Amino acid sequence: MADQAETIHLQLKSGTVIIELLPKLAPNHVQRIKDLTSEGFYDGVSFHRVIAGFMAQTGDPTGTGTGKSNKPNLRAEFSREPHLRGVCSMARSGDPNSANSQFFICLADAPWLDGQYTVWGRVIEGMDHVDTIKKGSSSDNGTVADPDRVIEMTLP
Repeated sequence: MADQAETIHLQLKSGTVIIELLPKLAPNHVQRIKDLTSEGFYDGVSFHRVIAGFMAQTGDPTGTGTGKSNKPNLRAEFSREPHLRGVCSMARSGDPNSANSQFFICLADAPWLDGQYTVWGRVIEGMDHVDTIKKGSSSDNGTVADPDRVIEMTLP
């Protein structure tokens, strides 16, 4: 069982998702997620890119896939932690040190991402709610028209 202090509660339209934070793997990324969560940054933000059988991405306040917080980008904290179903990992551009506020939740195992994206958490409860997030068009790289949104993200 995860230490309550090391969890985040993600409220979706269908229910609550509990994410266990992994500060030993990615201390700076976990701190960023906590800081942004405590500021209410993620509340109301869309799942702008969702690919069935792959992942659901959020954390862009513009909803375009190019936005970020006003905080500086983070240096990569890559690990050997595999990208399995339910893993939460930071999105980034081609620059490995460009993660900022966007993250994705793996809807299925994605081993080709291992060692290339910073894993900072894992869903320990409510993955069935993550599965209900509206999927995007495969012809448009998962871009979602009228996307589902984070209702609220909170620290316990």
